[in-house]
Amino acid sequence: MQADDVCTTQKAAELLGISVTSVQQLVEAGVIEAWKTKGGHRRIPLSAVHAYKSGYTQHSQESRAPRPARQDGGLRAPSILVIEDHPIERALYQKQIASWGLQASLRFCENGYQALLEIARDQPDILLSDIIMEGIDGYEVIRTILADPLLADMHIAMLSSLSPEALDERGGVPPGVVFFSKPVNYDELRGYLRACCASHARHGTA
Repeated sequence: MQADDVCTTQKAAELLGISVTSVQQLVEAGVIEAWKTKGGHRRIPLSAVHAYKSGYTQHSQESRAPRPARQDGGLRAPSILVIEDHPIERALYQKQIASWGLQASLRFCENGYQALLEIARDQPDILLSDIIMEGIDGYEVIRTILADPLLADMHIAMLSSLSPEALDERGGVPPGVVFFSKPVNYDELRGYLRACCASHARHGTA
C-alpha cells in the first residue's frame, strides 16, 4: 500500500467530519481498519475511511425515517434530535429510546454544526444535546435556538458530565432547559421524553 493510500487519524477525522477522539474509538472498536507504525503512529487506509463514510451515510438515511403520522385526527408524531459526538453513547441512546415504544421519530447528529443544519432543514420537537463537543458545542446550539422565536416550542434538554461549578462558569442551565447529569438515568430520561410527547399531543389537538 502506497503512502497516498493511507492517512493519519487527524486526516480521517477531517474527511469524516467527526472528532479525532471519535475516529480513535472507532478504530479501537474495530469499526475502521488501521495499524500502527514502528513509531506508534496510527495509519488508516483511505479505502476504510470512505467505506465507513458510505456506510454511515446509508445508515443515517435509513434511520431518518419520515415522521410517522398518527391516526388520531392526523396528528403528526413528534421528532427527537440527539446531538452526541461519542459513537458508543449514540448507540446506547438509540437502543434505549427505541425500547420505550414512543410514537416518535429519532435522529442523530455528531456535532453542533451538523445539528444546526439539520434543525434548519427539519425542526425537531425535542432536542437532547451533549454540551462538550469540538467546534460548535451544545451551549452554542441551544443559545442559537433560544434566540429564535420560531423555535420557541422546542423541548430542550442538556446531557453532560460537567460539574455544577463548571456549568455555572459557562452560564448555568438556560431557563426552560432541562439538565440530565451523565451517566444518564434512563428512567428519568424516559419520563421526560414521554412528558414531551404528551405535551406535543395536547398542543396538536388543541
